[in-house]
Amino acid sequence: MAVEPPEREGEFFGRVRELALLRGDIERAGLNTLSGRKEPRARVLLIAGRPGSGRTALARELARELGDGHPDGVVRVRLTEADGEPVPTERTAREILGTFGVATPPGAGEDELSFMVRETLAERRVLLLLDDAVDAEQVDPLVPDNPECLVVAVAQGPLTGIPDVRPCTLGGMDTKAAIELLTRFTGAVRITVDPQAAESLAEECGGQPAALVLAGGWLAARPMASVADLTKRLRTLVPEPEWPAGTRPLARVFRLVHESLPAPAARMLRLLALAPAGFVDAHTAAALAGCSLQDAAALLDEFAARGLLRTADDQFVRQGASANRGGPGRGEDDQYSLPGCLVPMLRTLLAADRPAEVQLARARMLERTVRLLQSCRAATEPEGSPARTRLAALPSSLRFPHAPAAAAWLDSRERALLASARLAVADGELDTLARRLVAALVRAVAAHRGTEAAAPELYGLHHLVLDIAERRELHRERAAALLNIGDLDARTGRTQDALVRYRAALDAGRAAGDLYATGRAMESLGGAHQDLRDWQRAADWYGRALSQRLSRGERADEARLYGRLATVHTYAGRYGEALRNWRAALASHRRLGDLPGQARALSEAARVQEYAGRPQESLRTCQEAVAWARAAGDLRLQAALQLRLADTLDRLGDSAAARLHRSAADRLLEETDGNAYETRGASDEG
Repeated sequence: MAVEPPEREGEFFGRVRELALLRGDIERAGLNTLSGRKEPRARVLLIAGRPGSGRTALARELARELGDGHPDGVVRVRLTEADGEPVPTERTAREILGTFGVATPPGAGEDELSFMVRETLAERRVLLLLDDAVDAEQVDPLVPDNPECLVVAVAQGPLTGIPDVRPCTLGGMDTKAAIELLTRFTGAVRITVDPQAAESLAEECGGQPAALVLAGGWLAARPMASVADLTKRLRTLVPEPEWPAGTRPLARVFRLVHESLPAPAARMLRLLALAPAGFVDAHTAAALAGCSLQDAAALLDEFAARGLLRTADDQFVRQGASANRGGPGRGEDDQYSLPGCLVPMLRTLLAADRPAEVQLARARMLERTVRLLQSCRAATEPEGSPARTRLAALPSSLRFPHAPAAAAWLDSRERALLASARLAVADGELDTLARRLVAALVRAVAAHRGTEAAAPELYGLHHLVLDIAERRELHRERAAALLNIGDLDARTGRTQDALVRYRAALDAGRAAGDLYATGRAMESLGGAHQDLRDWQRAADWYGRALSQRLSRGERADEARLYGRLATVHTYAGRYGEALRNWRAALASHRRLGDLPGQARALSEAARVQEYAGRPQESLRTCQEAVAWARAAGDLRLQAALQLRLADTLDRLGDSAAARLHRSAADRLLEETDGNAYETRGASDEG
């Protein structure tokens, strides 16, 4: 998915009539206009045709011609994965929103995200190219409620359910355009010496651009072969009965091309069907085939010259790759994409290979990806750290020279990496590798983007961990995944969903005998009930978590939980209980030797005393907190406590003393770098 770059001159052939029909359809009055109503939504144009018919190329040419009329850009998304699976609408919506820099909440559903897409495009003039749609249910939620936008959908058949859409159905190219496409590969001489053979070849290819490209690539690789030679060879091949009649010309040409390849190249080509999301680079190809990076890069270049691969046409991918020059591969970082029309044929051929060899190739690819992700994360570590030491021991082809190169690689491969993780988990036969892959991807994404920015991706990755844990009955990992998902649910306001996750995590932690997980789940349950303002249940769960921490002598956790209990009791107006818990927290901080912690606990106790109507006690407690902050040498904390002390004195009517404390706070702040540390208890929110 990307804002589309302009097409290079000479890459599009024919389809003059179809382009004229599509441009005319834009000008055609819609049903609403005919009835006197204003068009409420963007016009949807449909280009229908079989894979390999040139439907995407036509859509891109139309977008290029209409780009000037849509100043906010041309956005292209694919609605079908390389393996033929429909892309969920929520994933497509995230890609579209990401183009415009719109952050999406982790775990948001289809309705929320599609609404965000329509809202984002409501004030923009965008051409939205929805490539390879399966049905109307994929397209309709993404159509902007803005007649200034235009949607160009590419599909195999009609999109029943979307009103006022007339498909532009593609058949074969006309003979003139087909020969022009062949000439691009063969040069003019071989066509002009035998124009009748060229026409016959175009007929054998059914006028299908994908078949013509493969035929042209075959001829380009054999300068001494004539066009008539290729036509005769195609006629001798038995038709492929397993393919639909409209696909047989392409299947026949592809079979000829595959059989003419040397055995190692043919094997690599078949294995490319395993490439996640259909994206291929030298690392992926080398791992699948078990060869060197240089050999893999050379073969990929040859495949691209023969029309078996396309240079990745996603602008975002190209920018990421170019930014990564000097990273892993040192020149072998070009990306290619498998033509979608060839993937089913490659998978059919691959099914005849030995299953064990195919599984081994998949394992090699996943292992290479894991090592690259580990290297990608290690690039963010400081020099001399254990991770950088391990990174230095890796082969140069797996190392990144610096963090920006690693980040560019991660960005450029994100779609393929996420697809690789999903496919590895769905496979079910390489769960150990799948677990390592997902864990490495989580760490790399979090290291480069931060957990907040990466939350939408992390949400899906934690679900993948959960899938493996449930399948393998790994209770500890199941608990960890549920806790992570619950935290993201709670952070985005889905507190009831978070409660369900935390309860399931508690059960999984108990099944695993994992005291950390059970304690964390109980504390999280308390936090979720606190968010729901259910003070009684929050206090109950905090109390259970505290009992476990007390039994294990975990002082720091004890202090934190005493504070959380005190906060809940303050919300509920149980000031006596709140004070007792703050005193217990103070005692825990004292045993730990945590002077700033003691100061904060005393400060919160002073706040509770003030709420309870005991201002003199609050004043003395706050003065004691200031003394502990001074002893700790924490100037910002001391300044914040001086300000709180000044507020208390103001309420007691001692304005002169309050001014003195404010002046002291100002002097302390001048000694720091500007922003005062703010001690803010949960009771401020109540």
